[in-house]
Amino acid sequence: MKRPGAGGDADALWAHHHGRWRDPAQIASHWRGAGEVDPKSLRWVVRGPWWDCLASLGVTLLVSREYEHLLIALSVGSGGPRVTYLPMPHPSGIAVDRARGRVYVASTRNPNELYELAPVAGLLARADVDLEPLGERPLIPLRTRFLPGSLYLHDLALIGGALHGAAVGENAIVRLDGASGYERRWWPRSIVRGGRPDFGRNYLQLNSIAAGRTLAASYFAASAERPSARRPGHRNFPVDRRGVIFSGATREPVARGLTRPHSARLAGRRVWVDNSGYGEVGFADDGAFRAVARLPGWTRGLYLRGRLAFVGTSRVIPRFRQYAPGLDVDASVAGVHVLDTAAGRVVASLVWPYGNQIFAIEAVPRRVASGFPFPATGRRRPARERGVFYAFRPA
Repeated sequence: MKRPGAGGDADALWAHHHGRWRDPAQIASHWRGAGEVDPKSLRWVVRGPWWDCLASLGVTLLVSREYEHLLIALSVGSGGPRVTYLPMPHPSGIAVDRARGRVYVASTRNPNELYELAPVAGLLARADVDLEPLGERPLIPLRTRFLPGSLYLHDLALIGGALHGAAVGENAIVRLDGASGYERRWWPRSIVRGGRPDFGRNYLQLNSIAAGRTLAASYFAASAERPSARRPGHRNFPVDRRGVIFSGATREPVARGLTRPHSARLAGRRVWVDNSGYGEVGFADDGAFRAVARLPGWTRGLYLRGRLAFVGTSRVIPRFRQYAPGLDVDASVAGVHVLDTAAGRVVASLVWPYGNQIFAIEAVPRRVASGFPFPATGRRRPARERGVFYAFRPA
């Protein structure tokens, strides 16, 4: 009697199973389609001394492109410009723990995930495989944590040495390094009703963190000051000049008049922010927003270094055109622009012609990490990639 399942269709099915999930990009991102990145999405155009700016700062720039499910790294090494990527489902906020040499990324599909990345310091000595010399220090995932999708994590930041996230779905700032997964630590006074904060749904689009040394010394940007019957995501949600920056100390606004603010950052005593709906970047001043420059797209993503600011611009999702009253939507581009904040002028830009949405921009020293394991130019090198993930030694 023939053994059940033996031969024919069963053998073909087992061979099919055996061949699946072999690409390290799939394993690292838990995503079967991770190896199917369209090369057009990775093409770029540079304007001005872009690479010179990066080289002079000695950094590797990290950029999350959320709707394209890509993390991009941009750097300049001994061989010249280097662009690499890591597939990840809907990456949004990025935080860099410089003391520990770790990078955290929020992945905001349902459920949410929190990725912890570390640079590869070298490869383990192996007798069972020939490994190519590494020569670089790519960032790879060390661990991930799953969190409820209702958190709708956006921005990430280190506050007092602890990782925090903007839980947009709860109108709150949560601490993310506790054994329980997350803990609500801050929320605006406006969501308190009958003595209790309302975490039940997204009312404010509280989406970014200008991190200070403590929560009280930090600031938080939101698209609305208080809850109403019209909520973020509704087509008639009012946005024009309705955005605010909340004080961590008072839980009340310290600046008003913004339109879909994002990527708030604290530099000295000044809170910088992207005024997304008008394609602007600037800072809070005497209770209002003061624009320093206007850029060609929905401004989101902001990394400050001295007088330079790296500012992201995105295209506008068609169903959300009404959220961008100050933009020429059809002329918007996806890219990162180097802005001289003192002069208010763009020094250089890198644009992805087929790009869509930029979310966050951060940087690590080039000596700490060179980028990600997968090259954005030329063909992938499967043997080298498999070797890195097979024998990596984290820094």
